[in-house]
Amino acid sequence: MVSTAESFLIGGAAACTAVTVSNPFEVAKVRLQLQGELAKGGGEKIYKNVGDVLVKTWRYEGVSGIQRGLVPAYVYQILLNGSRLGFYEPLRRTINRAFGFTPGEQVAATSIAAGASSGVVGAMAGNPFFLIKARMQAYNPVLPVGTQHNYKHSWDALRSVWKAERWRGLIRGMDAAIIRTAMGSSVQLPSYNWTKRTIVENGWGKTDSTWTFLASSAVSGACVCMVMQPADTALTRMYNQPTRRLPNGKMVGVLYSNPIDCLWKTLKTEGPLGWYKGTTAHFLRIAPHTIVTLTANDLYLGWYRMASRTADGGITAGA
Repeated sequence: MVSTAESFLIGGAAACTAVTVSNPFEVAKVRLQLQGELAKGGGEKIYKNVGDVLVKTWRYEGVSGIQRGLVPAYVYQILLNGSRLGFYEPLRRTINRAFGFTPGEQVAATSIAAGASSGVVGAMAGNPFFLIKARMQAYNPVLPVGTQHNYKHSWDALRSVWKAERWRGLIRGMDAAIIRTAMGSSVQLPSYNWTKRTIVENGWGKTDSTWTFLASSAVSGACVCMVMQPADTALTRMYNQPTRRLPNGKMVGVLYSNPIDCLWKTLKTEGPLGWYKGTTAHFLRIAPHTIVTLTANDLYLGWYRMASRTADGGITAGA
């Protein structure tokens, strides 16, 4: 049995592998979500679609633009997916036992609860890094969209936020992050496990086949994208909005007071499609990201177990 700490590390390694592939689409998603923010009818379009974002970003900013925010993305993914993948199974087994099920039994309600809970833990831990990642990815010196935050690097971003707002700045948008992550986490692993089990039980693929990994991950990614897109748009906008200082010294957002306020104002000015800006980029990010994360997690877990058995066998033989 792999320990919680080992699951956390394996999950974090899998997530970092995935984010290297998916980060360019995250940059595109952020910029599309901020384009025409609170402008009637969606406002002027600097970018036509996800492909246009990637082409223009590459043309004017090069590889540093395409991979903008990669370092905080790594840290965030270690904390989020390490928690999501590392704590999911222990939480699911604990919840199962609490409600009278056997620990290994797959129950939809307890699986969703475990997924949401593990995701919330990761979102809270990783919030400062998601915040600076979003701000760094939104920054474009040539074709700016939304509020622009010009940070030299990740440490400069954290230091600037801390200097201006202290802890309140680092936890800004955490309510939106918790909602977004809970929604995504509640369906990611349950849909992955359900799809994988369905494929195996119907004889469409073997448990350890690449086809089974890819198909299960693709379905899981689509489910996550559909469920959390509006919350994701709200999160990006809350992270990136300008702030002002009240007479009592408290720093508050200029545009939105909370995620619900953000969604409502977006709906009023941009219509329901405003919630779904960047959906294509989101899916193009989340599909390969989910596929690589979950596939790598299964592979790394298998390799770790194999290495552990080999090491144990060697120790036993030597004894």
